[in-house]
Amino acid sequence: MSKVSRMAEFSALYAKARAAGLAAAGASVPTPMVVSETGGSGRSWYVSEGACGFAWVTVRPGNSPFANYLKKAGLGSPAYGGGTQIWVSEFNQSVARKEAYANAFAEVLREAGLKAYAGSRLD
Repeated sequence: MSKVSRMAEFSALYAKARAAGLAAAGASVPTPMVVSETGGSGRSWYVSEGACGFAWVTVRPGNSPFANYLKKAGLGSPAYGGGTQIWVSEFNQSVARKEAYANAFAEVLREAGLKAYAGSRLD
């Protein structure tokens, strides 16, 4: 397979995974929360998008052809602990939507035979 067709294949796979991630995030229903100030005024805020946090997808190994494509295309960067990381920057601070995106994205990559894992943490 030529390098050009391989890059086109990787680009199509990324687009498919992104579309799956966007659909999953859109279908996600975050659990709303109320944040209250302690002491003093006792003000509170309704947060419809739920808890705040971060999510990402890690592709391993970090020197695989797909991981190298991600880095060259500016879509991924070296991950802490190894691999290549795709950061989920959409959906403001909603960790529920970011997690849904990352899980669906990683699933598409796994279906294509790649080692891909979703990760997240609360802020």
